[in-house]
Amino acid sequence: MKEKSIELLNKAVADELAAVHQYMYFHFYCDDLGYELLSSLFKRTAIEEMMHVETLAERILFLKGEVEMTPAHAVEKIHDVKGMLEKATKMEEESARDYNLWANECAQNADSATKKIFESLVDDEERHFDQYDTEMENLTKFGDNYLALQSIEHSKNIASGQGPH
Repeated sequence: MKEKSIELLNKAVADELAAVHQYMYFHFYCDDLGYELLSSLFKRTAIEEMMHVETLAERILFLKGEVEMTPAHAVEKIHDVKGMLEKATKMEEESARDYNLWANECAQNADSATKKIFESLVDDEERHFDQYDTEMENLTKFGDNYLALQSIEHSKNIASGQGPH
């Protein structure tokens, strides 16, 4: 029982680490382009994913396992916002699906504490999916004007001395 839970928890750690790296890459790129809203959404999500890693690692250590800190995959260097949002929604959708399956697997192995962790992660991943899906809808509905408005707002903040740069 314990070994299977540790294996699933480490798979989740790998996925979450990959998400942290991917979202921080998107954050840096959007910030550089002046897309403050998207930049901050990616950064906030990356921080939440880091907190997921911490929760997962604590459970692995409680079960006397070894925490594997290797991301599931390398960062994809996507430079267009539509591609970033497509990647983000896909990642969140896959994580929610996997965590649902893994929660069920933990329940079958009589590990309700790990099951609850995965169920909690499903809630977060579905919320992240919804946020990125909404941004995708905004981009589709408003096109490049949506990004231009963010960039203009960024420039206004810098000109007024309120910006971070």
